[in-house]
Amino acid sequence: MEDASNINWDEKILPFELRVSDCRGRVVRLDQTVNDILSQHNYPKQVESLISEMVIITALLGSMVEPKWKLSLQVQTDGPVRMIATDYFAPAEVDAPASIRAYASYDGARITNGKPFDQLGKGYFAVIIDQGKGATPYKALSGLDGSSIAEAAEGYFAASEQIATKLIVEHGETYMKDTGTQWRAAGMLLQHLPKSLKSEGGDPENEKEQRDHAQRKDEDWNRVNILLNTVEGLELLGPYVSPPELVWRLFNEEEPAVYEPKDVQFGCTCSEERVRQSLSIYGVKDIEKMTTEDGKVTADCQFCNRHFELDPATVGLAAK
Repeated sequence: MEDASNINWDEKILPFELRVSDCRGRVVRLDQTVNDILSQHNYPKQVESLISEMVIITALLGSMVEPKWKLSLQVQTDGPVRMIATDYFAPAEVDAPASIRAYASYDGARITNGKPFDQLGKGYFAVIIDQGKGATPYKALSGLDGSSIAEAAEGYFAASEQIATKLIVEHGETYMKDTGTQWRAAGMLLQHLPKSLKSEGGDPENEKEQRDHAQRKDEDWNRVNILLNTVEGLELLGPYVSPPELVWRLFNEEEPAVYEPKDVQFGCTCSEERVRQSLSIYGVKDIEKMTTEDGKVTADCQFCNRHFELDPATVGLAAK
């Protein structure tokens, strides 16, 4: 990997591995990406905070999917913030950046001055993985439990994937003389993928070896969690500690190995062609109902706020 001192670590995801404890992880910083996403709408501060957290979680999880796949996360609730949706588009080529987009649906009249997570009511956390044409998307839901979206994501992995997962997300507004007030956001993920007793040369039929093996793996996971919990917000968000340095600071006795960082940016896939495709199933009468007084069929992208105006004679079943 290129000398870490020569890399601008904003808008990058750093994969790493802890060989002693059989863990894999990610570190991410997404200042510009988060600000680009938030600038598409005029969200209340509490909503901006929730979106920032969700975007970091999406980047951490999305960086583990295969090339060309899409990871989507959704939070749906009965609270003031009804929904938060994010998409991570894994790049098709090795050197290309991944893209992330996000938006939230909320009832402004119900937003309070409480904590951001208090704006979410009862609901669920959803994970959807789209592997492309010809493949059935993977979908899974879990409860929106805990005191943060990160804790809800951890609950999903515990319930649906049976993978021990720990997420730490830091985000907040900072004031810069040149750019004014902007959001900074970063996070770290750890997952425990322990080797089987058989792969380590043990006897799977020996009950004592099984117990000892399970105890060692529990101790490994507890140990790295204690180390991870010592990370400070400024270490994740600040410019003075690079992600490779942070991994070494936290886990130097776990034989850490870092890999090539992955670039990420804000990106939306909306287009006039996609709008036309989505309208292609509607008949003439349906298109007439969608037509405005100005004689246009309009559509807005919820993610990037792009506005489309189409001639009704050119869309729907009648246009084929």
